[in-house]
Amino acid sequence: MITEVSLVLPAYNEAERIVRCVERAVETLEKITPSFEVIIAEDGSTDETPSLAAELADTYAQVRHLHSDTRLGRAGGMVRAFRVAEGEILAFMDVDLATDLSHLQELIQAIRDGFDVATGSRLMKESDVTRSFKRTILSRGYNFLVRLLLKSKIRDHQCGFKAFRRDMLFEIIDELEDEHWFWDTELLVLAQKKGYRIYEFPVKWVDGEMTKVNLSSDTFEMGSKIFAMRRRIKR
Repeated sequence: MITEVSLVLPAYNEAERIVRCVERAVETLEKITPSFEVIIAEDGSTDETPSLAAELADTYAQVRHLHSDTRLGRAGGMVRAFRVAEGEILAFMDVDLATDLSHLQELIQAIRDGFDVATGSRLMKESDVTRSFKRTILSRGYNFLVRLLLKSKIRDHQCGFKAFRRDMLFEIIDELEDEHWFWDTELLVLAQKKGYRIYEFPVKWVDGEMTKVNLSSDTFEMGSKIFAMRRRIKR
């Protein structure tokens, strides 16, 4: 049987959340598709995440554990997982379950319906978002700059809830340079410039307080990458 959906879960030191996330993901996907796999892209964790991921892979036939001894970066780990994934629809979501899993059906269906990319959005009028004022301002400012400087029409580039048509992703993946948080933005901007069809939809989202995001350093770094990509596009 052809695997329809491969769902990648980027995981670095997620011992407190990985079991619940995988259990919920498997339970939800079983209602959406008869053929799927969940790949735990475990990225050089130093806590109990590797052993827990291995146990989950032993427990569930649909779960695979992809371990790295060294840090590959969030995007680096995901790309590695996508390259070994078997699904015709490739997706990923954050382990903190910040995006309500009730939206997984819509995410997958958008690709079935012919879109090349589907992405959840926390910045559409209909979105239901719970997060701090500081994070809201930083997110809106970042996405405003992306739209202004990189001419993107997407409202929210960084929501960790995306799916891709397999052929489309592998047509573009080697052109993506970032290995961390900017990868999402880079992909969406480049996909638009190449004319791919993107479906953005509002989601219910609760701040998972992901400790992997450093608001000051990561925001500065991603801001600098916006300008770097602008120069790259002009060239």
